[in-house]
Amino acid sequence: MARGVGMMILVNNDLMTRDQATIDIEDRGYQFGDGVYEVVRIYNGVFFELDAHLDRLERSAAEIKIVLPFTQEKLKANLNKLIQQVPVQSGHVYMQVTRGVAPRNHPFPAKTEPVFVAYTKEYEKEPSRSPGRAVFTEDIRWLRCDIKSLNLLGNVLGKQFANEQNVDEAIFHRGEWVTEGSSTNVFIVKNNVLYTHPANHFILDGITRRVILSDANELGIQVEEEAFTKQDLLDSDEVFISSTTQEVRPIVEVNGQPIGTGKEGEITLSLHAKFTSRLR
Repeated sequence: MARGVGMMILVNNDLMTRDQATIDIEDRGYQFGDGVYEVVRIYNGVFFELDAHLDRLERSAAEIKIVLPFTQEKLKANLNKLIQQVPVQSGHVYMQVTRGVAPRNHPFPAKTEPVFVAYTKEYEKEPSRSPGRAVFTEDIRWLRCDIKSLNLLGNVLGKQFANEQNVDEAIFHRGEWVTEGSSTNVFIVKNNVLYTHPANHFILDGITRRVILSDANELGIQVEEEAFTKQDLLDSDEVFISSTTQEVRPIVEVNGQPIGTGKEGEITLSLHAKFTSRLR
């Protein structure tokens, strides 16, 4: 979407063009990363798993003691107005809420009005799900990764490290234990059993992750939500990552070592096919 008058922004309850939207220099989101966000996929002009994303937004906000400025019903109505103004066939909506504007001071201000912002992005081409490569890197993030907060420097540095290594994703680990990717959840398959890190404070419980686990159950695939090591991952038969934008993407090489046969595995293929069937 081009900058300026063609791009519509939702600021709290008001729709406006990008050049009309402003952020105060003392917004706590700008100064402290004091806020939370969500990204919701749009397929054929329709939000995917919107209720689950809004539930998680509300939970993340509550965990850092922010009360959303309006109900989920009002938020849905506003988001629908947004995509009516600028229809999106294939893309996403980004939304964030900050604690609001106050003189810069670490403790919460006595009273602020949360600031909500949302805008859409139409994809020029569909995100790639071609077999990818990854690299391990130490998980340096804080210990509340279950909160989808605006504090993303650890993720940014991980993704930049992957970019510098000319691979597609950085897989985080704490010591020997794998947590997740810099912007994805990580799954491995060993002996036809699907493993992924449990949804605790070490990872973000991805909405696509939840869909995949449900799909695996419907397909009769055994699932174990338990932590696994870097060596477990390297010795696995299949590895794939998931996210709102990448859906189900195979990883066929990690740290220069092929995974399994070095090609996308059968369980990964079946889970992607099941996910795609939901969209139809």
